Amino acid sequence: MADPKDGKPVPFRGGGFAPKPIAWMGPLVFVTLIAAMEIGTRTGVISNLTLPRPSAVLMTFVSLWDTGLLWKHVVPSLSRLAVGAALGATAGIGVGLTIGLFSHIRAGLVPVIAAIFPIPKIALLPLFVIWFGIDEASKYALIAFGTFTPTVVATYGAVDSVDRGLIRMGQSFGLSGLSILRKIVLPGALPGILSGLRVSLAIAIILLVAAEMLGAEYGIGAYILEAGSLYDLERLFAGVTILSLLGVGVNWTIGRIERRVLRWRV
Repeated sequence: MADPKDGKPVPFRGGGFAPKPIAWMGPLVFVTLIAAMEIGTRTGVISNLTLPRPSAVLMTFVSLWDTGLLWKHVVPSLSRLAVGAALGATAGIGVGLTIGLFSHIRAGLVPVIAAIFPIPKIALLPLFVIWFGIDEASKYALIAFGTFTPTVVATYGAVDSVDRGLIRMGQSFGLSGLSILRKIVLPGALPGILSGLRVSLAIAIILLVAAEMLGAEYGIGAYILEAGSLYDLERLFAGVTILSLLGVGVNWTIGRIERRVLRWRV
């Protein structure tokens, strides 16, 4: 399109606020931070008593890999996270949908969710141990409960954000309630639900560590607890790095799901 005054082309101004993937930016930031930490600890600007060298942490990873301890700690943590988060997220999405769709259920359950949502779930760990024992069941229950409440809030909030005009349009065309739910409500709420899952799964990782610090022989939380008690900073940061990589992996997985199921978004 040309400017009518001088005939010059007018640049397109409608592309703002549209995020574009920049694949190299994230790795660049990580590499810069790690390099700064390495240089700081080698030059003495950062004390090795407060922050270990990234190269020493890498050597700890190599040792964990060579001895097989890495998978002995990672595999139990992944199984606990998968089971607990799946139970909590599934129940949370189901309850959140019913709250968003049915007024009587909303009136009855929203105050209950509002009452239990602010409770620090880590504080309930002793209670879950009393109820379910010190074995795996208490860990599953804590992670599931911690995932459940934020998923409920995100889900019924996402249902509330669906355009009511689209729902009325579906009703005017004679769509059944199930069709409206499947073709309008769920697709419209899905972006909010997936965004809520990012937060819920991050909370699940935090609770996983707390649960494994109590009565677990193997697991990332047990490994971090042992390293901290020995003041072994290399092992401690190796455990923290594993948690960070786990969080990045979860975020990447949800991002892939979003790109696959939300192709209809412009």
